[in-house]
Amino acid sequence: MTSYFEVEQRDGAARIGKILFPTPVRTPYIIDTASLNDAHSPITDAGSIWNISIEEAEERIRKIREEVGDETIIILPHQDLTLEVPEDVVMKTSERTEVESTGPIGRIFRKGVDVKKADLYVMEGAGSLEGNARKFLERLIDLKDSVAPDTAIYLPNLCTPINAAMLVYLGIDIVDDTKAIIAGYNDIYMTTAGKHFLDSMTELPCRCEACAPITLEELRAMPKADRAELISRHNRNMLEAEIVLARERIRSGNLREYIEGQCRTEPWLAALLRLSDTQYDYMEKQTPIARSNQMLATTSESMTRPEVVRFAKRIQERYTPPESEILVLFPCSAKKPYSISNSHNKFIKSLGKYRKFVHEVILTSPLGIVPRELEMTYPAAHYDTVVTGYWDAEEIKWVSACLRDYLSKHSYSHVVAHVEGAYREICEIVSEQLSIDFIYTSAGNVSSYDSLDNLKKTLSEIVSEKEYKQTRSRTDMMRSIADYQFGLGAGKLVVPDDAKIKAPFPKHQVFIGKEQIATMIPQYGTLALTVAGIRLLSNSEEYSGYTVTIDDFLPRGSLLAPGVVAADKNIRPGDEVMITGSKAIGVGRAMMSGEEMVGSSRGVAVDLRHVKKAN
Repeated sequence: MTSYFEVEQRDGAARIGKILFPTPVRTPYIIDTASLNDAHSPITDAGSIWNISIEEAEERIRKIREEVGDETIIILPHQDLTLEVPEDVVMKTSERTEVESTGPIGRIFRKGVDVKKADLYVMEGAGSLEGNARKFLERLIDLKDSVAPDTAIYLPNLCTPINAAMLVYLGIDIVDDTKAIIAGYNDIYMTTAGKHFLDSMTELPCRCEACAPITLEELRAMPKADRAELISRHNRNMLEAEIVLARERIRSGNLREYIEGQCRTEPWLAALLRLSDTQYDYMEKQTPIARSNQMLATTSESMTRPEVVRFAKRIQERYTPPESEILVLFPCSAKKPYSISNSHNKFIKSLGKYRKFVHEVILTSPLGIVPRELEMTYPAAHYDTVVTGYWDAEEIKWVSACLRDYLSKHSYSHVVAHVEGAYREICEIVSEQLSIDFIYTSAGNVSSYDSLDNLKKTLSEIVSEKEYKQTRSRTDMMRSIADYQFGLGAGKLVVPDDAKIKAPFPKHQVFIGKEQIATMIPQYGTLALTVAGIRLLSNSEEYSGYTVTIDDFLPRGSLLAPGVVAADKNIRPGDEVMITGSKAIGVGRAMMSGEEMVGSSRGVAVDLRHVKKAN
């Protein structure tokens, strides 16, 4: 935990923060590498301890601290090692470099060595990991898992305009301009799309303040030192612009969409993105439960992004379908939510009076399957994808797996598939894998008169066979959302059998008698609970999730992290959470994950909506 760094905004592992000096330093932040020798810069390096004693190092730090006070983070004297150094040497070296200081400090993070408190941690040997995506990610996650969540992470000698956004996406707060400057002195001209050797260029593609006044021919004719200074200034400009863009993308909640395209510039960046998606626990716990912006699914990596995998996992683990024996499968639509699209309007009209006997599930890439009850819930109503009529093998494999897993867990007497093209191919794959007979009702075009009439006649014949149980669409929807949001079993607690669903779709409200329990938030397709709703969950012996336990006080407005005693590890940014303590019970929206609430010493943990004195 730190007193000098506070995270203000998050977008998954990426974050905007500030170092709390009288003149705050905003992160992500670029260190001018040359300034590390300046004691008056925001971050200064106390230097190497290879050739001086511990006493001399401590004296050096004391003099710096006397000169600058507590307005500079001092990176303690250190002995940097390469990653190939044997573990026993690492341990012996660490024992000889125990230097302490008052005020804000930075430490070299060394794998396997006890982590001491600091306000900033430096990733040792980072510069040697360029191109080695697996090793880099292992080192980064080990660092992140070992230190407090509200400490800044500095990655030296690695950042360029090409990889800056990716490094920010993975959770790096501070970088430096080392590689950009060195490139300039080697006649390497950097852009966000790649690096170019000056002698292979035809024209300058940039109009920054360094490049605008000069032509390529004039640049080549400059003396070596002047040319190096100008190219370095350009490279630094590109780096700063990319960091600013990353901050804007964090604020907008769409940094992921940007790096899915940006990572194509270098193979190791594409590898970093793909490998980071395999680290689901690390990425997902920091990913908000919903975003206000549209989720663009335009690359193959969209199928493995945390929001998509989370949605699919929760369908399998938290979703209970209505008590219906008849399943109807539909294709997705470009318009969201699906039920307001032209095609789904036609489907629903064709179902007619038989709709109350069936359960509807939509097949879609990249989400897999979307039960009708969850079509409003993020990201089901919030994504857009490429529509070409062509599905690649990975998409078919992914959606087939989602449908197969669902049907392996939930059985139906009849499965009606009103689909064509790749959707039908998916159904045929699953039908063969599970030895389940599907009834296909489309006659070439799912929206044609013949197809819709065939769907209606098929359901008429099925329903006429025997008496089927009717579904309760509004109750089923609210229960499904509650289970998805809070965990299996929460739906029946928040929406018991005697509950009434009021207000038109999509602003349904749950009442028990005259007391309001919950309201559906159309923007995200999630539930906002009242204190009465919280009591239903907190009073149940069968449920204890999404709870934040606070100290003995009655909070107002916002709950800060220092007031949190314990928090459910399942809590994600944006989650609806219960606040409980000896003096208070309440509800609000999480601003950070449950783990971060407990591990942080600064920042807003929960934006409170309702708080009452505990009975």
